[in-house]
Amino acid sequence: MPELMRSMVARMRIYVGNRRRARRYRRSIHFSVSIFDPKLSREQLEHAPYLEGDTSDISESGLGLVVPAIRINDRYLTAPDQMLHLMLELPSGPLEMRVAPVRYEQLEHEGVASGYLVGVRISEMSDDDRALFEDYLRQLS
Repeated sequence: MPELMRSMVARMRIYVGNRRRARRYRRSIHFSVSIFDPKLSREQLEHAPYLEGDTSDISESGLGLVVPAIRINDRYLTAPDQMLHLMLELPSGPLEMRVAPVRYEQLEHEGVASGYLVGVRISEMSDDDRALFEDYLRQLS
């Protein structure tokens, strides 16, 4: 039943309007995402289990991530208060950010489940990575 509600809400945005404030750009950018654990060292975080995918859209405040599964091992990407570590492969080079999932929906292709769209809000990024990201968004305008 929760999947049905999520699907209905996503479809309602078409008719009711979009509450998003930041301009979204439809771009497919490769990424890897893992569960963020503050207890892990930098090296451990780099070797943590992860999923790969491509973005559906990006903005200054968030991204749409298309992933093949909603879990990494036994942990849900969209669990309450979950933080994720995202490595985004921009043309100018990779950048890292910490993101928080805000919504998700199961995707279908010709009636068959084909992954998930996870909407995430950007929570934290280094100043250098933020500058690279904002520069990339300016180039899209």
